[in-house]
Amino acid sequence: MNDWLVRWQEKQQSFHDITLCHDVQDLPGGDVLFLISCSQIIDATTRAKYQHTLVLHASDLPHGRGWSPYIWALLEGAEAITVSLLDAEDGVDTGAIWAKRTLPVPAHALHDEIHRLLFDTELSLMDEALTLISAGAQPVPQSQHITPTYYRKRTPADSEVDPSLPLRDLFPTIRVMDPQRYPAFFRLHGHTYAIELKKVPSHEDD
Repeated sequence: MNDWLVRWQEKQQSFHDITLCHDVQDLPGGDVLFLISCSQIIDATTRAKYQHTLVLHASDLPHGRGWSPYIWALLEGAEAITVSLLDAEDGVDTGAIWAKRTLPVPAHALHDEIHRLLFDTELSLMDEALTLISAGAQPVPQSQHITPTYYRKRTPADSEVDPSLPLRDLFPTIRVMDPQRYPAFFRLHGHTYAIELKKVPSHEDD
């Protein structure tokens, strides 16, 4: 995501003073704080340094609160991802909603392609957030008539696949695993093997 954020910063720098921070201790305060793939706790005291603290969360809230929602959703067979832009609150992913966008995810898309689709959508929502705030818009509380669902934090064990299963059955799991950070793997003959899946350009198939 960092490369996308740098490009967004360069695009917006003529209109806004933007600082990219990777640690809560470095937050200087300002008008808007975007929390993107943030695993640190941003408490009320820190949020008070900003007029708005907004979270980008890849689920159709209140469904899919918690960790790695789009990974869990794709593993469950989802064909699209919804990204929610919401206020940060003490309760996990409970804040009022500013906007949502849904993007289809092709069944053939691998982790890097999925990330590209997701990150482009998140940057578009960040643009939309600035427009909405400038226009004086207000977020809408999450529905009280929908029972929230929660995803737990993923662990390395969640990337293990069963080598006895057909590759067609394993593909949906392997394709969403980041081969550098969280590779799919299997155990066989007393050893552990990591899997790296790469899409071959069509001209190489000739």
